[in-house]
Amino acid sequence: MRIPAIPLNSRSRAAMVCLLCIFTLPPTTRAANPPDAPPVILIQNATILTVSHGTIERGSILIKNGKIAEVGPSVKAPKDAQVLDAAGQWVIPGIIDCHSHIAVDGSVNEGSVSVSSIVNIADVLNPDDPDIYRDLAGGVTVANVLHGSANSIGGQTVVIKLRWGQPASKLPFEGALPGIKFALGENPKRSNFSIPGVTPRYPTTRMGVEETIRTAFVEARDYKKTWDDYDKRVAAGDKNAIPPRRDLRLDPLVEVLEGKRYVHSHCYREDEILMLLRVAKEFGFKVQTLQHVLEGYKVADEIAAAGTGASTFSDWWAYKVEAYDAIPYNAAIMTRRGVIVSINSDDAEEATHLNQEAAKTMKYGGLTHDEALKLVTINPAIQLGIDKRVGSIDVGKDADLVIYNHDPLSAYAVVQQTLIDGRIYFDRKRDIADRESLEKEKKALMEKEKKAAEKKPDATIELGKKRGAKPDEKKPEEKKPDDKPKPPQQAAVSGGAL
Repeated sequence: MRIPAIPLNSRSRAAMVCLLCIFTLPPTTRAANPPDAPPVILIQNATILTVSHGTIERGSILIKNGKIAEVGPSVKAPKDAQVLDAAGQWVIPGIIDCHSHIAVDGSVNEGSVSVSSIVNIADVLNPDDPDIYRDLAGGVTVANVLHGSANSIGGQTVVIKLRWGQPASKLPFEGALPGIKFALGENPKRSNFSIPGVTPRYPTTRMGVEETIRTAFVEARDYKKTWDDYDKRVAAGDKNAIPPRRDLRLDPLVEVLEGKRYVHSHCYREDEILMLLRVAKEFGFKVQTLQHVLEGYKVADEIAAAGTGASTFSDWWAYKVEAYDAIPYNAAIMTRRGVIVSINSDDAEEATHLNQEAAKTMKYGGLTHDEALKLVTINPAIQLGIDKRVGSIDVGKDADLVIYNHDPLSAYAVVQQTLIDGRIYFDRKRDIADRESLEKEKKALMEKEKKAAEKKPDATIELGKKRGAKPDEKKPEEKKPDDKPKPPQQAAVSGGAL
């Protein structure tokens, strides 16, 4: 990814230096192939669905150092290549999930305030989340990991590669532009999350959600101007210039105004979709994707005119009031009106069969096989700004590939292998072969834990000994309160991903 030529100010200099340390490394270092991956792999005799330039029957893909080096019907294997015979199987680019909540350690929402742009998903990535491996088994190689939707302006997002077994620092997609989560409608106005006795958090209406977003960007615009003025004074040689006070809440919004951070917005209804597009136009930023966007079919022309992508469900509807007008034809209608559309999961289990979710658009809307496949490959790659690296099988792109035993849009398709950067991160045969030994290991560990618990002395007895009580000494009976127990208060709900 090319870094635009922009002047550095004091506010962003430190952050940009860190980014430059990453961007200026040579490609072989930035996306280095894991040490246990063979440097050269040849996948041969497969039906290759390139997404970008048609289907290649009995084709081959040559991978060198994690990159696709050659694709075609007659690619010869170098002497040092590991050959994967994919006869009778299908190969597609790795599936990209544009809306995911996997690999997050702890709660996905910071629900205390409606503008929580200070928090960052990258700080809480959990590389040991088993959903990473499960999604790999479903062919997913890249995920856009978002906060929940409890806030009008939520936290900062991160695009990851599902490099199972690697540390958290190796999960982020190198060079992918960061994002920020917005949310409209029922979730940020907390219409389904009231707690008896607790004062509702502002906003509580759709009008309030709009005002919250607009006010935040008024502040961000003014904040940006103070820094621009300061930078001009410094550039002019003013040694007495005092830098403005940093505001970590507004810094990410300034990046949005400067085009350095993508906006991904949770939404449902046509009126709120149009509202956000108007606010974005007013402040001069772009909404990169509308997430869920279940009434997008009603305003598809306006979405296309704004250059905004739509990442939607295949056929979810009626699970709450603002989802009642959803239809399974939504993705196809928006596609036909010129919108870049993707099918997302919003759910770890749903992500394991996104190929089948995309296939539903062939029935509901009449999309072609190629158009349906694009909904989970190149289209989400475009929406995340990573299409030069992933999303299709082309020379020079990352070797993020999935091998199926049937046509990937078939209900009978099962992932056989998933590769990221030329490394096999999921192998079905190996997975099945390892299940017996893993089950034995699990039982042995549980037995060990059980024995350890039996040997451990009772905590109550030990505490009594420390206080001088005898082991058989009875504890005096406590006087029970006369009042009847009160019913527990309704538990607070901190969700809001849907």
